[in-house]
Parts: sequence; C-alpha cells; structure tokens
Amino acid sequence: MDIEKLIAEMTLEEKCSLLSGADFWHTKAVERLGIPATMVSDGPHGLRKQDEKADHLGVNESIKAVCFPAASATAASFDREVVRKIGEGVGDACQHENLSVILGPAVNIKRSPLCGRNFEYFSEDPYLTGELAASLIEGVQSRNVGTSIKHFAANSQEHRRMSSDAVVDERTLREIYLPAFERAVKKAQPWTVMCSYNKVNGEYASQNRWLLTDVLRNEWGFEGYVMSDWGAVSDRVKGVHAGLDLEMPASGGTNDARVVAAVREGRLDEKDVDTCVRRILTIVDRYLKNRKPETEWDKEKQHALARDLAAECMVLLKNEDAVLPFAKEEKVAVIGQFAKKPRYQGGGSSHINSFKVESLLDALEGMSGITYAQGYGIVGEEPDEALIAEAVEAAKAADKAVIVAGLPDSFESEGYDRTHMRMPKCQNELICRVAAANPNTVVVLYNGSPVEMPWADCVKGIIEAYLGGQAVGGATKAVLYGEKNPCGRLPESFPYQLEDNPSFLSYGGEGNTAVYNEGVFVGYRYYDKKKMAVRYPFGYGLSYTTFAYSNLCVSAKSMDDTEKVKVTVDVTNTGNRAGKEVVQLYVRNAPASVFRPVRELKGIEKVELAPGETKTVSFTLCKRAFAYWHAQLQDWMVETGTFGIEIARSSRDIVLCEDIEVRGTKALPQEPVSPDSIMMDLEKNPAAMAGLQPLLTAVQQALGMGGNEEKSEAASEAVTEDMGKAMMAYMPLRGLASFGNGAISYDQLKAMCDQINAQK
Repeated sequence: MDIEKLIAEMTLEEKCSLLSGADFWHTKAVERLGIPATMVSDGPHGLRKQDEKADHLGVNESIKAVCFPAASATAASFDREVVRKIGEGVGDACQHENLSVILGPAVNIKRSPLCGRNFEYFSEDPYLTGELAASLIEGVQSRNVGTSIKHFAANSQEHRRMSSDAVVDERTLREIYLPAFERAVKKAQPWTVMCSYNKVNGEYASQNRWLLTDVLRNEWGFEGYVMSDWGAVSDRVKGVHAGLDLEMPASGGTNDARVVAAVREGRLDEKDVDTCVRRILTIVDRYLKNRKPETEWDKEKQHALARDLAAECMVLLKNEDAVLPFAKEEKVAVIGQFAKKPRYQGGGSSHINSFKVESLLDALEGMSGITYAQGYGIVGEEPDEALIAEAVEAAKAADKAVIVAGLPDSFESEGYDRTHMRMPKCQNELICRVAAANPNTVVVLYNGSPVEMPWADCVKGIIEAYLGGQAVGGATKAVLYGEKNPCGRLPESFPYQLEDNPSFLSYGGEGNTAVYNEGVFVGYRYYDKKKMAVRYPFGYGLSYTTFAYSNLCVSAKSMDDTEKVKVTVDVTNTGNRAGKEVVQLYVRNAPASVFRPVRELKGIEKVELAPGETKTVSFTLCKRAFAYWHAQLQDWMVETGTFGIEIARSSRDIVLCEDIEVRGTKALPQEPVSPDSIMMDLEKNPAAMAGLQPLLTAVQQALGMGGNEEKSEAASEAVTEDMGKAMMAYMPLRGLASFGNGAISYDQLKAMCDQINAQK
C-alpha cells in the first residue's frame, strides 16, 4: 500500500470518512482506491468477536472463545512470561478470526477497591502495571495483530465515567497514572492507544492535545493511531487537531461532515486530517501484509494453558498449621455455589463467551471423599438457614472444608462502581458457621477486587484466586492439592475496611468533578507512609516451601543520577518442594523537598527453584528509580541523598537493604527573592545569602545581636538560643525592616532583592 499516493488521490470527504468507523467494529473502506475495512474487537483476556448484534457492554452474544484469567488475576502472577503467553494465545485467535486489533490491555491504576472495572486492571502500582502491559502487548503483537492500550488517561472510576473530570495535579499524573502507559509504549509500541471517556483537568481525553500529542507522541514516541473509546468523542474537530485519529463506533457520517466543514472554513488544517489518515492506513497496511487466517486456534490446547496460568496467579494468603495442601485421602467438604458454577470473569465489554467452563467440582470428579453443599445462593444477600445447615453438617463429617466464595456478577462490572467492599452477607455468615463446625476450613475467593474479611481469623487457609478464567476450577484443585505450588503475590493492598483507603473521602467526586486529593499516595504508598495496619500488604503471598535471601550486592556505593547501578541477590529454596519466588526490589526514598512515599517498587523477577537450589537475581536501576516529577522543571528530578535498595517479600517485609548515595546532577530551581521570602528558604540559596549578607550584618548590629553582650537572665529564660533560631527561620525579609531599628527601609530591601534576582 503506497500510503502517500493514496492520501494524494483521496478527496477531502474520503479522507475524513476514514476518521470514523464504518459500524460498531470495522474501520471504513474506500473501495474506489482499494482500501479495505478491518475489524477490531474487545479483549484483552480473550476474544469477544461479535458477528451480528454489536454492543460494548457484553449484552449480546459473541463467538465461542477461550477466556484466560482476567488482569486482576494475571497481575498477581508478577510474571511477565505468564502475561506474554496469554497475549500469544489471544493473538492466534485474532489472526484466525481476521481481526486487526484487540482492544486492550487496560492499564488504569486501581485508585480505590470500588472501581467497577478493577477486575480488568492490573494493579495499584504503575511499575508492575507497565511491565505486565508491555508483556501482553508483545505477546499479541508477536502474532502481527495490534493492541489498543487503554484507557488513556486517569480513568479510575466508572461512576459518571462519560462526563467526569479527573482533576489531578501533574506530578501525580506523571508518577502514578501515566507511567504504565509510558512504559508500555516505550517497551512494546502498541499499534493503537484508546483514549478514555473522562475529562482530564478540564478537557476531554478525546480532544486533549497535551495528552495525545505533546506527551504520548512527542515525549514517548508513540507511532500508531489513537482511537476513541466507544462514544467518547465530544468535539470531533478539536479531537482531530489534538491527535484523535479514529472515532469509534460509526457516527453515521455526522462527525465526518463536521471535519470536512472545518477544513473548508479554515478552522482546521487539512494537514491534521492527512496525519490522522496516514496513521490509520499505516496500521491497516501492517495488518494486511501479515494476515494469516490459516493460523490454528486450538481451543482445547488454550484451555489447558489457561488452567496452568490461572494456577500461577493464585495467592496463598493464609496457611495456618499447614492446613494446605490437602492430601488425596482426606475427606473434604466442598462448599459454595461458586464451586459448581464459578465466577471467573467480569461483566461488560471484556465478557467472553467461553466455549467451556471448568468448575472445582468438575476438576474433583472421580475423587473419593468429596462431598458438596451449596451453602448460599447467588441472588440475594440474606443467609439461607437450610443451605447453611446442610453445609455445616457436611463440614462436620469431613476432615477439612473448603468454601468457594467471592463477589457475584452484580457486585462488580463495567458501567458502575461498587458502593462497599463487603462480600454478600450470606457468604460471610456461611464462612463463620462452617469454620466453627470444622477448624480446618479453607476459603477460596473468586473476585475481581479486594473484599473485607471479617472471618479471616476464624479460618486456617485463604486463597485469593481473583477471576481466573474458564479453567479456574482445575487451577483451584491443583493449588488445593499441591499439584501446583502457589506463587502469586497481591498486586494491590487489602485494607481492613473501605474507610482505610486513601481515596475514601473523595472517590467518585462531587457532581462531574473528581479531585484526586490523595495525590501520589495511592495504595501501599499511602498505607506504608501512615504505618497503617492492612489485612494483607501489596506484594504479599505465601508458598508451600520457604525461601532465603543472601548476598545483596549493589555495584556502587554512590552514583550520579546519569549513571546506572546493578543489583544482585541470591535466593535459595530452603524447603522440601519446588517452588517459585517473586523477588521484589523497592527503592526507599531519601528525604526531599517534596512529600514522597516511603518506598516504591522498581523491580520484579520471578525465579523457579528446586529444593536446596540457589539462583542469583539481577536488576539494573537508572535515574527514574530515584526520581520524582518536578512540575516547574517539567522533568524528572533526583535530589542528592541516601536511598535504600530494598529486597522484599512485600512492601511490608523488607529482607535485605543496602544504602546508596545518589547525586542529583540538576539543581532545584530557585524561587525569586522577595521581601516575603523567609530565612529558612533563603539559607538554601547561597547566592541570595551572599547578596543579603550586608543587610543581615547591619540588622544584627542594630539589634545588638553581633557582639558579646550578655543577655539578661530573664531574656535567656524567655528566648533560648534554639527558640531564637527557630523563630528566625520563619522570619520574612520584610521582618528585618520592621525590627531592624531603621537599619534598612522596605524600599531599600526591595531594591536589594531585585538586584539579587537580576544577577541570576
């Protein structure tokens, strides 16, 4: 496809027509010039291709496909390879079904447990999110199918999602809500980016030039096209200029005509239209040149893969008295409707029409000693005494009991947010009653987001399985019986209650304004700073074996922020069975002129070890690992100080630490000196202090502070030396004029400040 030739030959109307979809899922064709339409489809943990009735909320049925674990689960793997394999599987399905782009991954940060779409987001941490997103993109695009990383940006609530204005200061955007997109773009170069519905600081994302052009393209080097979320366009003409290339779905030609009119009237440069067309055709051409509809899509093979990967994602939260793994000869009461009909995915645009579903009971079929009791109903919150009584009797007759519980579909879905963090009352009551009947009770959770666990101290075992895809039952059985050693880690903090969450007071916003008041203190950054107890911390997870860390080596004791440092650590399996350990590297921040989290995740590696085996894990850190965003400088800033390189099992379990001195090579910008400048700030500005020294000396002499005069005993008692220094630190320069006994006037002071500023 000769794209430049095609653009030159197209009429303005034809070019503008390409800037919106032909229908719900297809780009437009220009038959006169041989430009075909291509199809995009929802994802990202499976293929939701709709052949007939189209929608973006999962209402109408799509083709039979394979549902892999959702992002909430795959993030718990802390494993790039797990996520990449899902991408490869989805990419094969897309090629088989003639799809050019799969819509995902979704990488918005989990600001609150309430977000209805958290099940398809990865984490509260931008580093983990970005690394896993890049792996999924690499997996899909290795099959020459595009991805559409979404929702750009600051889309962390479903409440009023199509009209809300996310009011976020730039430092918070740069450190929390943009880095996952940045890392994925720079590492994996997704073919497309999908903008979000919401406004960002007063401008809809679909027409926000700062986001779509200045940051995404000019700073990060994004090369593909930007499409809208379905129905996200407000002002299409503004959007074209901002860098929104493709509007989805079809506008019926209405917005195409608006763009044509804007060009004809001189309100929009036709070069902007050409740029959008060029980007779209480049991706269309890339797909067409690499189409492989003969690609095999072996659903049974992918089902088996989905089972293996789901087991890799499960997090063992509690294992008191080694209640797990179960022995095959033990009598086990399996309780809970989710054990028979699992909840394994979320609702909305990512809902997959699975070609088969494997429950825990399916996986246990044929095993002796297994009994089943329903325990609760999916509809209704109130406990059913008959169902609970049946479950209690089954538990009493068994050696151990496992309750499969979690959140029903109605509790979390695209389109609306949760209103609380609780599980259904009937499930909480069931767990407490069964645990009282059988002390060896284990709870397995199928949910897309954290829940309160009022029963956590009453049960001996807890497994967080998240939403593990269509083979979640087989994966659950594998972990319960030790066929798979659990190796997942929590990609988000589990607070004791919703009120502990940092966004609790302002989440959802007032009217259409959602102010991100907590700033950079999201998730563990907040809980660790406050030293607040949590139910389970970020990065936490147990194993059926044990691991030891040793020989932490940092390649340098000090470095400039223009250099890199290598970190290595040895990990040993000290238990009696093979297992995988997630090695987490955090950087403990040095004191700075801005508020910073205690520590931030800057490295992850998952390592598999046989009993007694030791492996060395390596990390490389650069400036960004130590930096914060300085809005005035419009750059990443490192303030010279002593940072900690921490190797940890979670954000709360630091195993080894080495300090490193990092020297910032960029000076902090100095504020202009004025009569209102206080001494504390001036003392950090040597040039200003040098210029002010004559004034300071004159004032000291006028006040009798420069000689050896002895203070009266009363004066010494009234103002100690430390108190004097403390009060002086907050003194503005104008105070020297006020208290200087006429040594200098305000006008003289102002002239001196102007002179100092002029010398910069």
